[in-house]
Amino acid sequence: MPRVSSSLKPKIESWDWQSEGACRGLPSDMFFHSDGERGPGRRRRDSAAKAVCATCPVLVECRSHALAVPELYGIWGGLGEEARADLIRKPLTLVI
Repeated sequence: MPRVSSSLKPKIESWDWQSEGACRGLPSDMFFHSDGERGPGRRRRDSAAKAVCATCPVLVECRSHALAVPELYGIWGGLGEEARADLIRKPLTLVI
């Protein structure tokens, strides 16, 4: 019987950050657009969601998760869909 690596088992510690999110308890439609949402309404909703993210104590963890998975939809870690796609396509290079 093959051995299963312990690194493949889910670890609750990896998800603990979600319980500390500023978005916890807020409606999910604040962070995810509805089909066909465009223009000023979408920009206002995105701005409101990003304002919540700006106050979030786990912004870095959320953003890291969204880029690693990658999350395709919604506002995660203060970034919208296009911003995350840009970062995934063209990762930042650290210059020392």
